[in-house]
Parts: sequence; C-alpha cells; structure tokens
Amino acid sequence: MRRLLLLAVTASALCAADPLADSAQKKLDSISDRKLKPGAVVTLSPREINAWIHEKAVKAFPEGIRNERIELGPGTADGTALVDLTKLSKSNSVNPLIARLIEGERPLRVAIRVESSNGRCTVFLTHVELSGVAVDGSILDFLIRHFVQPRYPDIKINEPFDLDFNIDRIEIQPAGVRVVIKK
Repeated sequence: MRRLLLLAVTASALCAADPLADSAQKKLDSISDRKLKPGAVVTLSPREINAWIHEKAVKAFPEGIRNERIELGPGTADGTALVDLTKLSKSNSVNPLIARLIEGERPLRVAIRVESSNGRCTVFLTHVELSGVAVDGSILDFLIRHFVQPRYPDIKINEPFDLDFNIDRIEIQPAGVRVVIKK
C-alpha cells in the first residue's frame, strides 16, 4: 500500500503543471475575466511566458514542435523552436513535392515588433528563418497560408486590430510583457 501511495504521489508530481505557467495563466485569466481595476497593469515575466508557451505547445502539438523559446526586447519578441511542419499541418493538402522539401525537424526563428496604444495593436512580422535561411515573399505567404491560418484563422499580421478585454496597450520589454488595462 505504501508503495502504491508513493507511486501515486510521484506520478502526480511529475504530471503537475509548471508553477510559472500556472502563474502566467492566472494573470491571463484575470485579464480575460475583466476583473481588474481601470489602469491596472499585469506583468508577465520572460520565464512565465516561456513556461506558458511550452505548456500550450505540448498540449496543442504533442508532435512537431519542441525547444520553443521566446526572447523579449524593447517592443520586440524573437521566438525559436525546432519544428516539423508536416506534423504541424492541420490538413494533408500540401503538395507532396513541397511536403518532401519541408519534412523533418528544422530550426525556426520568428521575429516580431509590436506597436500598441489606445486599445489597438499591430504585430509586424520582421524576420522569419527556417533552417537558417531567411523566408519571405511567396514562400512566407505559403507557410502562413498552410500552417498558421488553418489554426488561427483570425490572425492579423502587419495590420492593426482591436484589443479585447478592455486592454489599452501591450508593452514588450526585456524584463517582461506589460498589459495595461484602460482607465
């Protein structure tokens, strides 16, 4: 009986969520629940963001993505991961020749710049690399159309959008992401 109890406790500890990811989720829930006072500021640390992203990636993509990491700068974020695009695809509609070219795990780097104020935000895609090669133009459009938009059909890239949940602005700094609620 003791061994069974020890095994259960050990298994639950191994399966327990990352406390940093939990902290980030609680902060995000406080924003989406609209329970914050006007002018409140919620700050997510880089460690919380990375833990949260890792947890979400593992759940959403049990295969196809690993070693995901975000680095924050002034108004910028760089994301890196090892990805297998063919495993991430929601459909099998990718041309077989192209599928052969992109199959297998490859390093991906995506850089963005964020501008945000007065309840609006614009996310600018500034750089994309796949296997160390810059991706732009029609190839980037193809990747977005086949791998990003099927999962996130409402995504806005390089165009402004309204922030929800009474958010005034989002500020990205190396020390963390600040979400400022409207006054």
